[in-house]
Parts: sequence; C-alpha cells; structure tokens
Amino acid sequence: MEDLLQSGADIPVPKQAVVQPTVLDNTDTKGFSGTKKNLFSVADGEVVSIEQVNDPVFSQKMMGEGFAVKPTNETVVAPVDGEIVSIFPTKHAIGIKTTDGIEVLVHMGIETVSMTKPASRVVVNDGQKVKIGDTLAIMDIEAIQSEGKDTTIIVVITNSERVESLTLEKLGQVTKAEKIGHIEI
Repeated sequence: MEDLLQSGADIPVPKQAVVQPTVLDNTDTKGFSGTKKNLFSVADGEVVSIEQVNDPVFSQKMMGEGFAVKPTNETVVAPVDGEIVSIFPTKHAIGIKTTDGIEVLVHMGIETVSMTKPASRVVVNDGQKVKIGDTLAIMDIEAIQSEGKDTTIIVVITNSERVESLTLEKLGQVTKAEKIGHIEI
C-alpha cells in the first residue's frame, strides 16, 4: 500500500455514496457455490461502508471488498471463524483464513504502521484457530489518537475474486461479534 501511495500514481478522491449491496464484478461465476457466510463486527462501535474509510487504498477497494468499524473501545474480535495466518510485525494487522479459503485482513487503524510504538497488543498467534468473537487484539486507542492517527478498524477480503457478493445488512452502532452482513461464495 505504502509503495502505491509513494509511487505518485493518481488516486482519485473517494465519493460518499449510499450503501447498496455490492455485487463484485465477477463475470465468470463458475466456482461460486452460492453459500452464504455471515460477517460479524470486529468491535463495539459504528459500522460504515468501506467506501467511507479515510484511506484511498481501502476506500477504493484496492485491497478488496470489506467494511469498517469506528471503535468505541479497545477490544478487537474475530469477524469470522478461521485460522490466524499472519500477524504483521508492527501489530497493526492480522490475517485470518476461513475453512472456505476466504482471506480476511483485520487492519487496526489508518497509517498506524508508521507509529513510534505498536498500535495494538495482539493476543493470538500464527496458526491459532479462532471463532467469531474471540479476542484478536487490544488496540491502544489513546496512543493512536495521540499520534494523530485514525482508529478505524478495516476488515477486507483480500481474495475478493472468490466472493460473488458482499452485503452489509446493518450500518451504524453495533456491539462486537454482532452480525452485520454476509458474503456469498
């Protein structure tokens, strides 16, 4: 992401839009099973569409389809069942892979990778199995804000080509591990 931003490539400013169910542009629907998988909030707070995220890499879905939560407390939980497949050294992002092969990135804060100290204390390990609602990390919201960073937690499906559609059924205030939508794979 950082390389893209530093490359000088034109990144258009995102426009605010009313959230409608998104059907991904997958013209070849072979391989989609029609299976629905529920998505759950990663934190207490306000669920917003990914297009509203204050980062063009995410808001323009360059990393994939997803959603975001503006947290009201520090606990970050798993939005899906799966296995922890990556924990970024800077403790700002965690990768989860579902049994269906869907890769979910939980990115804690915007530009938190450049913080002087880690933005979060990760409480899971690589290879660990997690269930919806299991605690992944504890964000240091005060430290993030003191460095002028945004605390928004972004959830992205990094292999969106495997997802036929993502629908957010609930926007606004939610509690952690509350059902907020689904994907069809």
